[in-house]
Amino acid sequence: MPGTFRLLLPALLPSWRFFSGVGPSPRIEIREEGGLWREFGPRPAHVPPRRMLRRLFWNPRWNDRLYLASLAERMAEAPTAHSLSELRTRILRDLPPGRWSFRLIFVFDHGAGLEREVLWSSEDP
Repeated sequence: MPGTFRLLLPALLPSWRFFSGVGPSPRIEIREEGGLWREFGPRPAHVPPRRMLRRLFWNPRWNDRLYLASLAERMAEAPTAHSLSELRTRILRDLPPGRWSFRLIFVFDHGAGLEREVLWSSEDP
């Protein structure tokens, strides 16, 4: 039994050394044809304590957002047809019908203010 517990311990108490590097993650922005760019799936400004507690155990929406972030990171590193298709499908599933564009951006802090760099856009030729 002590051997089993020792094997489970890293899963229960993960270490930050697990990650090779922690850096900025690309953000997803959307816009309807002719509209302004806006963040896709923004976080709520306030979450009541009761809902926060429930989210510790059940939060499928957040899991979906984590998957989108993973897809966005893959698209930023090495775009593939599969990543693009999956990203497009997941984004459009949450939006009303229409002609939507999306893009991936990095936001950097450069002393005087925030700078935005577009990594990829669905409107690219």
